[in-house]
Amino acid sequence: MSDKQVVLGEELGPLADNERLKRESNFLRGTIEKDLGDRVTGGFTADNFQLIRFHGMYQQDDRDIRAERQKQKLEPLQNVMLRARMPGGIITPTQWLAIDQFATEHTMYGSIRLTTRQTFQFHGVLKPNIKLMHQTLNKIGIDSIATAGDVNRNVLCTTNPVESELHQEAYEWAKKISEHLLPKTRAYAEIWLDGEKVEGHQDEEPILGSNYLPRKFKTTVVIPPQNDVDVHANDLNFVAIADNGKLVGFNVLVGGGLAMTHGDNATYPRKADDFGFVPLDKTLDVAAAVVTTQRDWGNRSNRKNAKTKYTLDRVGTDVFKAEVEKRAGIQFEAVRPYEFTDRGDRIGWAEGIDGKHHLALFIENGRLLDYPGKPLKSGVAEIAKIHKGDFRMTANQNLIIAGVSKANKAKIDKIAREYGLIDDGVSEQRKNSMACVAFPTCPLAMAEAERFLPQFVTDVEDILGKHDLEDEHIILRVTGCPNGCGRAMLAEIGLVGKAPGRYNLHLGGNREGTRVPKMYKENITDAQILEEIDTLVGRWATERNDGEGFGDFVIRVGVVAEVIVSKRDFYA
Repeated sequence: MSDKQVVLGEELGPLADNERLKRESNFLRGTIEKDLGDRVTGGFTADNFQLIRFHGMYQQDDRDIRAERQKQKLEPLQNVMLRARMPGGIITPTQWLAIDQFATEHTMYGSIRLTTRQTFQFHGVLKPNIKLMHQTLNKIGIDSIATAGDVNRNVLCTTNPVESELHQEAYEWAKKISEHLLPKTRAYAEIWLDGEKVEGHQDEEPILGSNYLPRKFKTTVVIPPQNDVDVHANDLNFVAIADNGKLVGFNVLVGGGLAMTHGDNATYPRKADDFGFVPLDKTLDVAAAVVTTQRDWGNRSNRKNAKTKYTLDRVGTDVFKAEVEKRAGIQFEAVRPYEFTDRGDRIGWAEGIDGKHHLALFIENGRLLDYPGKPLKSGVAEIAKIHKGDFRMTANQNLIIAGVSKANKAKIDKIAREYGLIDDGVSEQRKNSMACVAFPTCPLAMAEAERFLPQFVTDVEDILGKHDLEDEHIILRVTGCPNGCGRAMLAEIGLVGKAPGRYNLHLGGNREGTRVPKMYKENITDAQILEEIDTLVGRWATERNDGEGFGDFVIRVGVVAEVIVSKRDFYA
């Protein structure tokens, strides 16, 4: 294999070392099994540190105690975070009780973390418990295959319990897409589930390829008018088009992504482009065609420019789209009309068209743990013991108790209130604020996010109250680094961690999630950010048009310029 990459006649440069790593991994096996038996270190060594990501895990350590352990001449307290594969975020009460028990008995923190990828994470799993974790999940029909690494990750689906029939159809497609794009290697089963190694078996990856994808790849299925999955944060999106309540096909959006690198203007967040409409029977063909085009054309030389969004900008959207049509054997039809109006979860009770009731619980930061006077994790477990429907994790880190019968509604409501899962005093601002994990577990974190958010939201609530806007809200998001997990680059106010206690302040996204914000102030403290917000909210209160959101306002009055084309406008 050449050590340089050439795409459409353009030489992109020498291959990144991750390409060697994947090529030499024996279809993602590496020497992970050998590392598992090494008790000298709590971590994974050499290439395996990266390879375990393809199995749904990240190696981490508790950064709060790293310095103290160094003083004691101990290695960092190595552990792994696991992210489960849950297409559409649906989990049964029986499955929930099993993951609750594992989190309680076998993790350092005892919590279950609901994520912006519409799934759950275990944090703080030590090496002796890793295989047990995978086998526990396997027994209840869950795995973590391809929830990290250079593959298609957990497929999101709009959590819409009201239009139950349409949601069920969309959810089934999310599952089909996930299965279609999964790695075919037997490595996961062999390593974690003690799967039998089949004599003469030859692994093949017809869609992902033997070197897998150039970079991570994210896919969603979304049901307008709710944009709760933030389509423009994802490489590939299927926008459900319905006729008389029945799904007839999808508009296909390609090339969204939010990650960037501080100080590197060749990286930027980008909205997805709308390629057009496809009927249902072409869905999997189109999914495979987009993935294989990105597989073959994506940048394997510079990982910072390896995502689909950069491929589209490098080769041209029309060229990429034509190649997808060629590979899928289709012609995209004209875009079918649709509109996004909102992206928050409908917190509280709602009744579906099927007569079932659904309770959306607001879980701040998605962290389910038993806090003093507020035993959230135990409360969900108590509900799981009597609930006959399912649970739905949302891409906004919340949890829906779905499919509740009329007879069971009062009982579940009572439990939720007793355990602090329902708080009628939670403001609209808090419901529309979100953060990534960041410290102490994420190795990429530059600043606090999850632990920072609650008090910061309180401060923003005070500012809104000061200006008689206590019933209003601003889409507010905080990420501890520029990698985009908290989706700050689709917020009306987005904070991106730059250093401990310091953030870049971005303004100008919109409530629908269809516009990227622009940097307003760089590398400032939270106190300085609050001063800026106070001034701008004061203007918003007196100068806004009827119903005008904060993000629309700051663009209209010229506080920041609108980002229309990211490559051109984001840094201009």
